[in-house]
Order: sequence, then structure tokens, then C-alpha cells
Amino acid sequence: MKVFKTKKELNLYFKEFRSKNTKIGFVPTMGALHKGHLSLLEKSSKENDITVASIFVNPTQFNKKEDLENYPRTLENDLNLLKNIACDVVFIPSVEEIYTTTISSGQFDFDGLENEMEGKYRKGHFNGVGTVVKKLFEIVLPTYAYFGEKDFQQLQIIRKLVKKTTLDVTIVCCDTYRENNGLAMSSRNARLTSQEKEAAAIIYQTLNGVKDKLGKLPLDAIHKWALEQFENQPLFELEYFTIADEETLKNVTNISPKKTYRAFIAVYAREVRLIDTISLNS
Repeated sequence: MKVFKTKKELNLYFKEFRSKNTKIGFVPTMGALHKGHLSLLEKSSKENDITVASIFVNPTQFNKKEDLENYPRTLENDLNLLKNIACDVVFIPSVEEIYTTTISSGQFDFDGLENEMEGKYRKGHFNGVGTVVKKLFEIVLPTYAYFGEKDFQQLQIIRKLVKKTTLDVTIVCCDTYRENNGLAMSSRNARLTSQEKEAAAIIYQTLNGVKDKLGKLPLDAIHKWALEQFENQPLFELEYFTIADEETLKNVTNISPKKTYRAFIAVYAREVRLIDTISLNS
């Protein structure tokens, strides 16, 4: 496994491979790796000649300074995990290497996707995501890039980014990797107490309950039921729940058999923010 810290080093290494039409798979991460990340890398390894992981905590996608400061950084452990799976290259740039002079986001038009759900509560977040993903794609030049379904809004925004730019990369959506109790794996889970982690099963249970009720109850009744699940749950505060069109991400008030839909949820356990989503059509 090769580890590079600069764009120059990475490009020199890739120079011979690019002329041979080598398939490069890429998994961008912010570190604090878990089995969900590793599953993306394993899928990439099966489908490409070279698999690259990046570890970079991107400052421009954090809305609160304390969230950036508190984000878990476990580089030594991350590298040990990557050595034991099929990861060929790890790119661990500094903030200065990515942003050179000014640490700021570009401005993107994602056709309104950025204004829904996460965008309502984390202003400017997706400009930060778009900025760093575009920079990383331009550095790595991957054939395929792998993202988890848990961050479905981010996935759709990255697909839109690729469509609106000259980036020649195929985005691959991978199933959400879950804890035994159904909690979607996330680097933020490390900040939960054991009690919170166990109780967080309610998130996935609520989403599955919504899926089960779809078509049996009116949408407003389903929405009311979902909110009620958290009213007497002292460990969690519900930030939002919505049923949305998969393509536009807009909240829906009725269901069409010709479209696909998802349920989305965000909750807080103290200051730890957890999100999840499931398809309502599959």
C-alpha cells in the first residue's frame, strides 16, 4: 500500500498507469474509518485495477467550528485498517495541499437539491462538499467513485456535480452498512455512549415502520406516526423526518406509481447528529 501526501507524488505514481487505461476506483473519506468505508473499498477492489482511498477532514463542509474540532481523527488506526484490505493507494493531503491559499468553498448550482433537508439545516454545507469532491476528482482522476447510500442527498448532489462539469467519473452507490441493531454506520457513532448506541435502533425501526405503512395509511398519518416515535424518547431529538422524491429530493404529499421515493431522517443524541434513509420502493 502506497501513502502519498501531495498531489505531485500521487501524479508521479499514477503517470505510468494512466497511459494503460487502468481502471481506478476511488473512495473519498474523512477518516475515522469503519466497516462501512471498508465495504466500499472492497467493492472498488473487485471492480478496478487500482483502488485509492483519501483521508481528508474538509473544513469547508462544517457549519460549526466545534463540529470540525470534535470530528474524530484516527489516522494511525485508519492506515492499519487499510493495510489489511485491498487498498492500493492512500492520499492524505493537508488542508494547504487541497486549498493552497484560501480555505473557502466555491458556489454551485445543484438545481435545488442543495436546498432540501440537510441544506435547510446546514447552510453552505453542499458547496463545501462540491468543492472538495471536485478537487479530489481532479487530482485522482478516478474511473469509478464509491459512496454510501446513507448520505443519499450527498450522493445525488455529487451525481449532479459530475453531470454539470467535465469530470469523467462514474458514481457508484453502495448499500448502507449497519450495526447489528440497524444503526447506520458512521464515524460519528464513536461519539455515542453505549446506551445511546443501543437506543439508536429506533432510527432504523422508524424508517422500516414508515415503509411498512406506505400505501396503508395517508402520508400525513405516516408522518405523524414517525414524529410520535421520538416524542417520549429522551435520548434523541428529532431534527427532521420527510418522505421525498428520490430525483428532486422534495417533500411529497402524494405517491405516484411512476416515481421512486425515500424516507429521510436526522436526529441528535446530545450534540451528535445522526442521519439515515431507506428506499420506499424496493
